[in-house]
Order: sequence, then C-alpha cells, then structure tokens
Amino acid sequence: MRVEVFENYAALSGRAAAIALDLIRRKPDAVLGLPTGSSPEGFYDLLSRSNTSFRHVRTFNLDEYVGLPREHPESYHSFMSKRLLDRVDLEPANVHIPDGMAADPEAECRRYEEALRQAGGMDLLVLGVGHNGHIGFNEPGTPWDSRTRRVKLAGRTIKANARFFGSEEAVPREALTMGIGTIMEARSIILLATGESKADIIRRTFEEEPGINVPSTVLRNHPDVTFLLDRAAAGRLGQLVS
Repeated sequence: MRVEVFENYAALSGRAAAIALDLIRRKPDAVLGLPTGSSPEGFYDLLSRSNTSFRHVRTFNLDEYVGLPREHPESYHSFMSKRLLDRVDLEPANVHIPDGMAADPEAECRRYEEALRQAGGMDLLVLGVGHNGHIGFNEPGTPWDSRTRRVKLAGRTIKANARFFGSEEAVPREALTMGIGTIMEARSIILLATGESKADIIRRTFEEEPGINVPSTVLRNHPDVTFLLDRAAAGRLGQLVS
C-alpha cells in the first residue's frame, strides 16, 4: 500500500481529483467506482469544475440505502446528483447506482453485478473508511468473497450517519452495497481519510493482521491501492509517514 499525506483537505482532494482526471484523459471511457459521504465532497467539486469531458465515462456507486426513493434528499442518488451528476456531461445511461426501492433487492444486486461485469470492471475505485473499518457498507464480519448484496447497518454506522438525517431513528437500517470481493476486483483503488477521528482506524488498517473484523485490512492484499490522508488521519502511523 502506498501512503500520501497532505497538509489539508483541499490538497488531499486535489490529489484525488488529479488521479481520476488523468485516468479519464488517458481512457475517456474509464469505469469509476464512486463513494458518498463527507470525505469525497472536495474531490467531486474539483471534478465538476474541471474542463474534462465525462461523456464516455461509466460510473458505479458503492451503495444505496434500502427504502429511500432516489428523490429523497439523503439518498445517495440525490447526493451524487447534487455533487457531480448534474454538474458534468455524464450520460445518464452510463451512471449506475443501486436501486434502494427495488421490489426484489436480491435480483437488483445480481443485475448490478452483471452491469459492472459488462462494463469490464472498475478501472479506479474511490473509497472512504468508517470508524469501524467498513468499506462501502461492508461491516465487520463481512466475508472477503462477498458480492453486491443487501446488508444490515451496524449500530456505529447508524450513529455516524444520524447527522445527515437529524436522528438515529430516521437512518435506514439496511443498504445495498458492493461486496468486498467486488471491491477487490477494481484495478486501482484510492482511499480518502481525513481528521483525527479516522486516525485510529487508519492505524489499525496498517498494523493489525488482515481479517474480517476490520474490513479495511483487506486492502493490504490489493496490488494497487493508495491511501490519501491528511496529517490528522495519518497521525498514528509513525514511521510510515515520517
């Protein structure tokens, strides 16, 4: 794993955007795996303000809440529309976000996996990481061969996401998410982490034996992964970033 440490969030976001934009310029029909949450907001803002065309880019989002229509302000479809999809020239047919309102969630997950396979897999996947090490909504205990599926959210994840919904009670209890097996098939991965609150899980990701109790440790088995961290998130890595 490579580690790059930045003085602030703006510099980190700039580096993430530079990686993605360089790929798109080299491969205009690149397949991107995209996250939601606060970590990638600066990244999306820089993508949307670039002069690069996204007309042939294909995107696949990591996850979506079960039971939220795409019009709901806290759905991940709404998040992506506001921060990227409505601001660049992506073709709607090339945008893929799991349907949290699907009548048959299991069939929707199979359809999503097939669409990703038909696209040729992800050239670049951008990840965040939860305080418990979840990537996507793959909570501790998730098998490493898991595929896109319906999952229950851990209590700590619900608590962390309550700030978006106004209360823990309003946070959906389930989501559709790419599995760890799906994530690990991306040809290249970058993970964004900022703030002191992420310092402990970043340390555990690097120092603990890889295992299902800390899902992010699986990334140590990937051949091309780069951690983009600010100083606070990297604060417990010691010699790795000295």
